[in-house]
Amino acid sequence: MRLALRTLALAAATLGLLAVPAMAKTIKIGLIAPFSGPASLIGTEWKQGVAVFFKLHGQTVDGDKIEVVMRDLPGPNPLQARALAQELVIKEGVQYLAGLAYSPNALALGAFAEKAHVPIVIWNAAASEIIDKSKYFIRVSYTLPQVAIPEAIYARSQGYKNMVTMVSDYSPGWDGEKYFSDAFEHNGGKIIGKIRMPLTATDYVPYLQRARGMNPDAIFGFLPGGGPSFQFLTAYNNSGLRKAGFTYLGQSETAEEYMPSYGDIVEGLITVAPYSVAHKSEENAVFKKTLHELYPGKIPGWAHVQALNGMAVSYHMIHATKGEQDGDKAIASVLGWQWMSPAGPVKIGPKTRDFIENVYVRRVEKDPKTGELVNHEFEVFPMQPDYGRAGTPIPTTATLKAEKVD
Repeated sequence: MRLALRTLALAAATLGLLAVPAMAKTIKIGLIAPFSGPASLIGTEWKQGVAVFFKLHGQTVDGDKIEVVMRDLPGPNPLQARALAQELVIKEGVQYLAGLAYSPNALALGAFAEKAHVPIVIWNAAASEIIDKSKYFIRVSYTLPQVAIPEAIYARSQGYKNMVTMVSDYSPGWDGEKYFSDAFEHNGGKIIGKIRMPLTATDYVPYLQRARGMNPDAIFGFLPGGGPSFQFLTAYNNSGLRKAGFTYLGQSETAEEYMPSYGDIVEGLITVAPYSVAHKSEENAVFKKTLHELYPGKIPGWAHVQALNGMAVSYHMIHATKGEQDGDKAIASVLGWQWMSPAGPVKIGPKTRDFIENVYVRRVEKDPKTGELVNHEFEVFPMQPDYGRAGTPIPTTATLKAEKVD
């Protein structure tokens, strides 16, 4: 009898243990971002984007609390990038890494990601080669080839035959120069000059005068956002090139958060990029409304959208792995995954892990309701891949056509 009672007690105790729900845990995402230095606007907007995402989607996944642990990396510094990644994973116990504004910093983490089996969601670094450095890399922002090739197709559709490229002399600039030139000439145009400008340049007039001397139909340009873009576009406007009919085609230089600094000098400029504050969609309207609730008066930016995209991917991986640390399962779960971001439909390449998204042709115009300058989207190249990845063919004007935007 005593043996039977002890057996029943043990069984009851065991059932009791089984009935206790699993304890909720905290899952950490390590965010490496430029919170100080010349690119601090990116870090600020990423931090705000995280707050917007939490407000929209909550701060738990399947009952587990999500914590974002932030570390400052002001500029390109591969050694510091590795040190911060190791600190976050080993000391802080993060299961995912994110952020990385500069390509050299992201490239430096390839070997670490392979060894640690830690998924790294890259929010900005734009060199195409990054994704090939580790199977644990996912990107949620565009690359220069992804934008430059549709831009070359657009340029040829406008009848431009001879063009000059003007880019900042570093990796993304080289990508922009190469892929725009390749696509433009592949489609019958001619690049009559290639000008590279030091990242430290502050006076762009000599470079613009050099371009003018070549007498191109238009100029393709790429410069980092912020100060360099402001100084370049100011010089372009003041030098008389614009009045003389030398069209400038850029990318994100005219982002709305920079508009108050530019003033009317950018009105009418054509750029090609994946996002505009003026994009018409329910997702963009909800994003802007929530951002303004949390940060009144803040102008939405592309970096905010990068943060929303990056957090969406991390949440998807956390749900797929049920909160457990499994880098391979996490990465596999997002291959081919598609969702709606504030910029439109986006997708993780099922085989390439690149970011597939719309690329819009925009013109800087005054909003008829507010009078503020915005990038008005008038054409779109739907769901563009990263043409910088090996094996991705260069399209022609016959195979890649823009669609009109209402």
